[in-house]
Amino acid sequence: MRMYLTMFGLALAAAVAMYAADAKAGKTVYDTSCKSCHGPDGTPNPAVAKMMKVEMKDLKTTDADIAAVITNGKGKMQPVKAVSAKSAEDVAAYVHSLKK
Repeated sequence: MRMYLTMFGLALAAAVAMYAADAKAGKTVYDTSCKSCHGPDGTPNPAVAKMMKVEMKDLKTTDADIAAVITNGKGKMQPVKAVSAKSAEDVAAYVHSLKK
């Protein structure tokens, strides 16, 4: 029985690792699709905010919220169609790494 539980645990851990967000891949996407408006460290670009007549907040929110905004858009920010759902999760993981 222990052997089956151990094998199940290892298989589950491998599956989680395989589907986990990749901050390194997220940085590449962020640099291409997000950095011009949201800055290199997640701090909004004031010139873009002024031009768009919006108040941009720092990207200090949950990974799920960041991925949802990338995928669905929010306010004046349109969905980023060039970024897949998996890449949106990677970007969220990268943005989360900026907080450290």
